[in-house]
Amino acid sequence: MTSIYDRDLDKNPANHVPLSPLSFLKRAATVYPTKTAVVHGTIERNWSETYDRCRQLGSALAKRGIGKGDTVAVMCPNIPAMMEAHFGIPMTGAVMNAMNTRLDASTIAFILDHGEAKAVITDTEFAPTMKAALAETNRTDLLVIDVDDPEGNGGEKLGEVEYEDFIADGDPGYDWALPGDEWDAITLNYTSGTTGNPKGVVYHHRGAYLLAMDNIVTWGLPNSARYLWTLPMFHCNGWCFPWTLAAAGATNVCLRHVSAANIYRAIADEGVTHFCGAPIVLGMVINATEAERRPLPQTVEVMTAAAPPPPAVLKRMEEQGFHITHVYGLTEVYGPAVVCAWQSEWDQLDADERAAKKARQGVGYTALEELAVLDPETMEPVPKDGETMGEVMFRGNVVMRGYLKNPKASQEAFAGGWFHSGDLGVWHPDSYVELKDRSKDIIISGGENISTIEVENILYRHPSIVEAAVVGRPDEKWGETPCAFVLAKADTPLTEAEVIAFCRENMAHFKAPKTVVFGELPKTSTGKVQKFVLRDKAKAL
Repeated sequence: MTSIYDRDLDKNPANHVPLSPLSFLKRAATVYPTKTAVVHGTIERNWSETYDRCRQLGSALAKRGIGKGDTVAVMCPNIPAMMEAHFGIPMTGAVMNAMNTRLDASTIAFILDHGEAKAVITDTEFAPTMKAALAETNRTDLLVIDVDDPEGNGGEKLGEVEYEDFIADGDPGYDWALPGDEWDAITLNYTSGTTGNPKGVVYHHRGAYLLAMDNIVTWGLPNSARYLWTLPMFHCNGWCFPWTLAAAGATNVCLRHVSAANIYRAIADEGVTHFCGAPIVLGMVINATEAERRPLPQTVEVMTAAAPPPPAVLKRMEEQGFHITHVYGLTEVYGPAVVCAWQSEWDQLDADERAAKKARQGVGYTALEELAVLDPETMEPVPKDGETMGEVMFRGNVVMRGYLKNPKASQEAFAGGWFHSGDLGVWHPDSYVELKDRSKDIIISGGENISTIEVENILYRHPSIVEAAVVGRPDEKWGETPCAFVLAKADTPLTEAEVIAFCRENMAHFKAPKTVVFGELPKTSTGKVQKFVLRDKAKAL
């Protein structure tokens, strides 16, 4: 039977507009035209000027035949051109592919070919790698646009036109349009695969809009925020913050090179109030030398994610004047989609207990429909007892469309109507999720499951340990035992026996490392520890 609400109450341009984060930029330029949008060295532009530049980029691309469904790759650090690309490229209906600046030439060539890029915007700093990638790629008709950033150190120009000259040919009044369907692709992000080729994760306009808005809600981001770009914009589109900052009418403070000194300088000189970063950035800040530090003029809000941050690191950050919001997500869910939402009663806990609470991953973002810990075999929820492990799964509008040209991987990821994260965790009685490991990283020793994260958290409590990672090492008797890889402070001698003893004092003895290896930890291009490399090293010991 047809409902009365199905008669003569149809969608029309007055009551239905596709959701797209592009609308945030137009509003920012209208509402805050003279407010500072971007700071980069001596460059300072307001929202009106930024909107015009984004339209110029879109117009210039359209003149070159770039349009709906085309891919435009971008190889840039956190500079204004990278931020502008998040708007100017999708204004044409094209899809932005922000590439990881730390990748090797062969991987870049694969991405350019697999994503079928029609154009690439590339900073001259990366010319040697990009030149090799272009020589290897099959994209013979690729339009190459060089960015000669005034804060950079120069470099070879590979293309036919420099970015500023390219957009100068564009129309600042470019009459762009919202997507016809909010399900249209807006960006393409490649996972940093540890084996084999990376997978192309496709975002849609609707998901980007919702996640960008939810960053404001989750973080309480004010219009007055001055956000420092420590998080790479190539990583999950900077967790959607290029669009978030436009929605808030806040200020982008670009940072070409991330270092402790540059972070403290920006806080002191540019009035930075917020920044995001993985635990490696937090470690950089808390281990800064006295020469690198500057007094904090105010409490600085920090959002952190990636590998679960050790409670000891969170505690030290807050002791030094930074207020931490812990989030969790993956490339496939637009970056952060889970937050350790703070409860006021936790304020009464001591510092260690507060840090332990904050180290949990938490609950779903407002824009995420469902977050669950399920048994991957039965797809039934695990008990909320804080002990039973299952796989963390997602469902909602901030989950990717799927993997580009990889239907098998997409089907596996969405099996049972949920996105399978591959992360193992527990569900606490208060419905907060806590990660325990990646499914491939759990150590099974003598039939007992050992969470590498739990061991790593203990290691990070040691005052002389800067970084730590734990993997399983084959053992004839136990099957495998924990092997710790540790980077100690340069001026502090530390022995294997001391590390093992410290762990045994703070956790069940069977969980403590049986082997400790000292030295730098190998990392992926996104700063994550390469545990597959460590597993190979552990096997060879």
